[in-house]
Parts: sequence; C-alpha cells; structure tokens
Amino acid sequence: MGRDKALIEVDGEAMAQRVARALAAGGCRPVVAVGGDAAALGALELAVVADRFPGDGPLGGVITALEQFREAQAVVVAACDLPLLTAATVTALTRALAADGRAAVAVAVVAGRQGLCAAWRPSAADALVAEFASGERRLGTATGRLRVVEVAVPAGELVNVNTPGDLRQ
Repeated sequence: MGRDKALIEVDGEAMAQRVARALAAGGCRPVVAVGGDAAALGALELAVVADRFPGDGPLGGVITALEQFREAQAVVVAACDLPLLTAATVTALTRALAADGRAAVAVAVVAGRQGLCAAWRPSAADALVAEFASGERRLGTATGRLRVVEVAVPAGELVNVNTPGDLRQ
C-alpha cells in the first residue's frame, strides 16, 4: 500500500486517530503510536516512538511499546487498522489483566485471539525479547509460553480495515 495504513481516513478521520481516541477514552494515558510515518502522525497530534524493529512485524512493535512503558501497570496495544475499537473493549482488557495477577497479557478474542488488541504487563517484554532473539516473529507464537487471559469482544469492533471499502463489506 503506497500510503501508511494508519493514515487512511474513515468518515473523515484517520484510523490512527480513531484508535487513539478509543484508547484514551478507555483510560490509556499517554497514547503513543509505535512506528509509522512520524511526521504525518505528528501532524495528527499523535506522539510517536520509533519502532526498534522496523519491518520485522508486529512482535517488534509490541516489544517496543512494552519497553517504552516499563513502569506502567499495563500497556494496551491496538493495531491502527481497528477503527471500530471502543473504550469498552479497552477497559475490558485492562480489567481482565488486573483481575488475573499471574497473566502476562489479556487478549481480545473474536473467532480466535487478536494479539494486536491486548493489554500487556510490561514485564512480558523479557519473554518476548527472548523469543524475538531466537528468530521468532509471529506474535501468537511468541506468546505461547505466557499466561494469557482471553476476553471475548464484539466481532464488529475488530474489523481489520485495509481500505475504506472494507467497512462496507
């Protein structure tokens, strides 16, 4: 895709803005974009952190986010292509993680785990870094040895949008 997917507009608003708004409304502070077009995201008034592992898939982005916020109780990671995400789902994820003191991550589930819509304990970074260092790049595989809490969420919220037309299907 010639243009950063985060910047695709849905109803006149960039997808990254919509996801950031849902995260903020769900209690996430600060909201930070990992990777992507820093200048364009900055123009949308989003803080940006450079992805430590650009081009190596979402696992590297999750590691970057967790390491950025090591002191936080939880870090919610949501892909920029989930523009229908709601604050209620963000809150459900953080509450589920808080309720299970041994869990490393609370993952949204819609017909399977949606690893890019999850609340993480920053301490999970160490295990993910070890997996990454061993050559693993799949987020789902890297979380295989972690305690995961699954949170059922409405399917309509996690529609993966690659183009504005995806919302009309």
